Amino acid sequence: MIFILGLGIYFLLSPKISFNMDVIRDNNLSIEIYNNQNLLIDEYNSFNTVKISLDNLQDYTKQAFISIEDKDFYNHNGISIKRMGKAFIKNLSNFQILEGASTISQQLIKNTFLTNEKTFSRKLNEIKLALELEKNLSKNEILENYLNVIYFGNNCYGIENASQYYFSKSANKLSIGESATLAGLIKSPNKYSPIKNPKLSIKRRNLVLKEMKKDGYINDNEYSNEIEQPINLKINNNSKNKLNSYSQSALDEAVKILKMPEKQIAIAGYKIYTYQNLDRQICLDGLIKNKDLENKDFSFIDIDTKTGGILAYIGKSDYKILDYKRQPASTIKPILIYAPAINEDIITPATLILDEKISIDGYSPKNIGDTYHGYVSVRESLSKSLNIPAIKTASYLGFSKIEKYANKLNIPLNKNDYNYSLALGGMTYGTNLKELAGAYTALANYGMYQSPKFVNYITNKDGKIIYKNQDNGEKIFREDTAYLMTDMLKTCVQNGTSKKLNSLNFDIAGKTGTVGDFSGNTDAYSISYTTENIVGVWVGRMDNKKIDCVGGTLPTILAKNYYDEIYKTYKPKNFTRPSSIKELDIDLTEYNNNHNVVIANPLTPERYKFKEIFSRFNLPSQQANKILTSQPANLNGFIKNNTVYLNFEAKDYLTYEVYKNFKSSNILLQTVKGQNGEISIEDTIQNNEKASYYIITKLYSPDGEILINEEKSNMVNLFNLTNTTDNITKNKWYI
Repeated sequence: MIFILGLGIYFLLSPKISFNMDVIRDNNLSIEIYNNQNLLIDEYNSFNTVKISLDNLQDYTKQAFISIEDKDFYNHNGISIKRMGKAFIKNLSNFQILEGASTISQQLIKNTFLTNEKTFSRKLNEIKLALELEKNLSKNEILENYLNVIYFGNNCYGIENASQYYFSKSANKLSIGESATLAGLIKSPNKYSPIKNPKLSIKRRNLVLKEMKKDGYINDNEYSNEIEQPINLKINNNSKNKLNSYSQSALDEAVKILKMPEKQIAIAGYKIYTYQNLDRQICLDGLIKNKDLENKDFSFIDIDTKTGGILAYIGKSDYKILDYKRQPASTIKPILIYAPAINEDIITPATLILDEKISIDGYSPKNIGDTYHGYVSVRESLSKSLNIPAIKTASYLGFSKIEKYANKLNIPLNKNDYNYSLALGGMTYGTNLKELAGAYTALANYGMYQSPKFVNYITNKDGKIIYKNQDNGEKIFREDTAYLMTDMLKTCVQNGTSKKLNSLNFDIAGKTGTVGDFSGNTDAYSISYTTENIVGVWVGRMDNKKIDCVGGTLPTILAKNYYDEIYKTYKPKNFTRPSSIKELDIDLTEYNNNHNVVIANPLTPERYKFKEIFSRFNLPSQQANKILTSQPANLNGFIKNNTVYLNFEAKDYLTYEVYKNFKSSNILLQTVKGQNGEISIEDTIQNNEKASYYIITKLYSPDGEILINEEKSNMVNLFNLTNTTDNITKNKWYI
């Protein structure tokens, strides 16, 4: 009684939608998608161009759908009172639509007339139109239209399109197991995809087979045989489905925005307006003709720095590349490791990190070639894409902070990602090129992240805007952090892994990444950006077969060729240094000898310092003072066979003049400058010759002025040497 009363209320409150047979039978629907000049994008995106008659299908194919979707299909009048009653009680108790209990008739109505929203009014219209449908069409006509309309994933509408795509055969030649696989797909094409989730797909297929056996459509032997079989996909490479075109990607995004299937968007007459730049898209389309891309999957994206709008996109694969996540390799280092560490004032570009073999909690990472470099700066570590410094930086940063930045940059982590391989791009699921390149907007846009998007706005059939992207971005990094990272990534282009971009005569920053092991590589990336756009390139194989390139080769070459074309007539502006960035002279001696980052004294000679940039929030705290005081060199020596052997420790910022005093004359033996460490000098004497040796130490200013001139009387390192044939070395001033 409660259900009947509720159903009556539904009928009273729901808006009326008229039944139209043409909507059911229409098989030439399309969606208009426009570029940023409001020009129609000329790409294939039609639906259901191929239909199949119900009489041409195997009985078991039809029965697979009936068993899993609507067992009483041939007995009800369009709705199942029993199933709806149970669903109604559950939905009423939760004050929302959780279960639909839809019959095949209702599903046909939902996929041709209605949206996917879960509301009571939509459900009521579905019921009313399903009852009307049953009055106008026979059961077999309903089933035929249903099978030719339902969505099977990967842009496949209708069983014939799905069969041609997944198994490269007509639907009338499907096996029992293949029929069950397709029947299992329609509940959730993404979740039960035999491409993305083969294990879940098999589990769902076997459930369909179990229901078919229970309903008497297949026998025990057929059931036992089919559940043991793998799903043998044979993807149709000649399929008309443009899975990785710009328009299809924009349509996929619109489906998520509007929360309705593509066919319903087409039926409603919605128009989609995108950020696509026609000239750039034409340029990009030409890149896939590169012979080096044969036998490889490939995707390329160009994102506007300021808005996050996707200016151009293309992919080549049997699968929807943006639906899948891949390991991002070293391209993750700038956005999840180094930029956060700079933003948290943990490191600077000059910070020295010991590049060495390490083992952390049983994890023993290696650099490429198992080569280690001792103390290296963060700038050099990033430029050479060294692994150990990145892992050490991650350990200083901590996983909680890494997760915070990852979430803000729309690169969500799995709980199993909290290990140090994350610093090298080792993730449980990974990310896709759209998310990865999009994260770099936070660097290119001075700390402001813009989520990448294809769709700018959507209108209904009357031209009224029903959706407008109003994402204003989010500040993720300080302005100085973004600039420091950009400057370091410019070094990657100048002499690092992205150096194939170095011939471009405008400011460009870049990072590469390669996924592989001892047997070869599976993924190669190049992410680069200017003040105007971010370019992301991925080359690999979705089946994980090996490829013959790394991030710094083919992907970077493709990016370089693209930049050459789009910036033929003008150049993007250079990056502007924020006022919060300070350029300082760093003491090179302290840096090399003691691995400390200290500010050089203004009087330090140029050859003993180098320039680096810092955030004003994280400046070096010391100034080098020791260079202003020169301590006497401790001269040691001995005589053997009429030869004097002298040695002393030199500092490269001082100049040393070594003299011999003989018969009241001072003879300059040697001048030593710019050298660090032990210095050896020899002098020949005559038998019983008496001589003295001493050093004068001098310090010069950058312009050549003598700042300190230590007289010998102030630093007596005098040797009164007597000839001996004994090989004696004493650490004293007298021998």
